[in-house]
Amino acid sequence: MTAPSPPRPESPRNTGAAVIGLLIVAALTTTGMAMAGGPRKIDGQALPVSGAFTSEGAKAPAGTARPAPKEVRELETNPLLAEGIALGAVTCRLPAISRDPAKLETYYKTFASCLAEAWKPALDQANEPNLTATVQVTLPETSACGKAPSENEAVAYYCGGDTTIYAPTQWMLGDAGLERSRHLATMAHEYGHHVQRSSGILSAAAEKMSSPDEDSPADKELVRRIELQANCFGALALAAAAGRGSISRSLADAALADYGRADDSDTHGSRRNQLKWAKAGFSGKTTSACNTWAAPATDVK
Repeated sequence: MTAPSPPRPESPRNTGAAVIGLLIVAALTTTGMAMAGGPRKIDGQALPVSGAFTSEGAKAPAGTARPAPKEVRELETNPLLAEGIALGAVTCRLPAISRDPAKLETYYKTFASCLAEAWKPALDQANEPNLTATVQVTLPETSACGKAPSENEAVAYYCGGDTTIYAPTQWMLGDAGLERSRHLATMAHEYGHHVQRSSGILSAAAEKMSSPDEDSPADKELVRRIELQANCFGALALAAAAGRGSISRSLADAALADYGRADDSDTHGSRRNQLKWAKAGFSGKTTSACNTWAAPATDVK
């Protein structure tokens, strides 16, 4: 199947708070955006920071020979979504959040490092690659996903082509201020898209797209399944960090609630389902709780 054309910014999905959108592009490229204006949705990831976390994830049995990790271009049956696969519990020790661009970038990258460590045991169990993702707080004119969106269109977005989360400082602060729960929810969701990219889920979805603009009813349903899964993945990671280090249970609960601050959207799902899938990940503890691909259409409306 011919791969979709280069990505274009998705128009704001609702009129309440900032929201996240996603465009599938080329074979492996996606753009996830937190759109400006209105209730919002989330996306995120970055480079590891030494000493930023401690992990309680399970280790592979000694002496077990395994083939090299590789992405699997499957959706419902992707190995990452098999029963019993779980993230590792992590202790995220985050610096103080700040309006200073350099300090805010450090905050994001430190949290992204913790997210990477949380997801590593799950990807290892699925024998899928744990790709490195970066965080960039300045906006490029172009990226592997094409022309960047405008400030009126986005708050943050993920590009699968260069495995980068773009979270421009002023856009993020304009949307979330210093409300840590919103920043954490956004980054956890964006990192969820990165996990989809690493596993092969995004590639599999791209192969099923029927139109370059992803605007047919079938394509919009695919995008909703992607976005709702990113909510679920984001909440899974928040649960893995809740109650330890800098992420108290109350802060994790507030970040979870942030997934429900979005209006109904034909590309992101109803407000009810956006929060429903986040709660499924937060309480389900395993990746199988996030199999939006196996869900009936009514659950991804």
